Amino acid sequence: MTPTSPVSRIVIAGATRATTLTLQALIKHQAPVVGALQLREASAHTVTGFDDLEELAQPAGIPCVVFRNINDAAVVAQVREWQPDLMFVVGLSQLVAAELLAVPKYGSIGFHPTFLPSGRGRAPLAWLVLDGAPGAATFFLMDEGTDSGPIFAQKPFEISPHDYASDVAQKLESSITAALDEWLPKLLSGEWNPRPQDEVLATYNGKRGPDDGLIDWHRPAVEIHALIRAASDPHPGAYTWLNDRKLIVWRAELEPHLPWRGVPGRVLLTCPERGSLMQTGDGLMWLTRTQWADESADVLPPSVAKVGVKLGYVLQDEVARLKSRLTALETRMEELTQSVQAK
Repeated sequence: MTPTSPVSRIVIAGATRATTLTLQALIKHQAPVVGALQLREASAHTVTGFDDLEELAQPAGIPCVVFRNINDAAVVAQVREWQPDLMFVVGLSQLVAAELLAVPKYGSIGFHPTFLPSGRGRAPLAWLVLDGAPGAATFFLMDEGTDSGPIFAQKPFEISPHDYASDVAQKLESSITAALDEWLPKLLSGEWNPRPQDEVLATYNGKRGPDDGLIDWHRPAVEIHALIRAASDPHPGAYTWLNDRKLIVWRAELEPHLPWRGVPGRVLLTCPERGSLMQTGDGLMWLTRTQWADESADVLPPSVAKVGVKLGYVLQDEVARLKSRLTALETRMEELTQSVQAK
């Protein structure tokens, strides 16, 4: 349905910094926000960059309801009670079911940080860093597809080859504010002209998990560097293994000048200021900030990463080691069995 008069009742739902920025803009432009839905803090691990919407909603006199699943019957009933014209769903990884989407009079407005229709789907910040392609603060009319509805506002931003996930998040925040400041006054005055997405140009990104941050030292240095940047804060971090301990790599620098070469995964040099120089499958890289997974952050000290140490596991060697231990255990079990039978 297309509005025939200015929007008079708005609800917002979400769980991240993007949600807070959207609510801030709505308040700034005196939008008629009648309710807010806040993801329960106990579920914060399900989103990247959790933010407490209630801290902003309460001082503004906006009732805030906490939820675990946005599609729960109680949530749908609450939204019906608010009788919104529009619902903003920003910074929420949960898919909104058709029943809830149908409640707002004019529909629900979603948000995605890619240049839609490119990059629909999951883990957008990480994929943006890996691709190095421009991102965009995109607000669109939600449908039953994945980030596929017609677009209201889209404010692009560039991503450099040196950006980490946190850098992209900062650029995104600026773009969100700029997009909303430009578009919200038009929306609130009754302007309604979303443009359909071009399905021919649509691409989709799949889920990324913590184990996708595993470093393969046989990959080129530029690829490993991109992985480290993509998996960095606010994500769990790229990682490798050293002496059977998990080592997180938060920061790294490509080394294009030193005339060294070695076996992929081995430490070639150490430096108190720069960390450890690594050989990759193609090129050199300094690990400038690392952290044991079970300890506080620290640059990997040379005394731990000695020159010649190899990071990661060699699969065939590990299989051989496990087979050897298994054979020894089987032999010992046979000896114990024979000993018991002989008594």
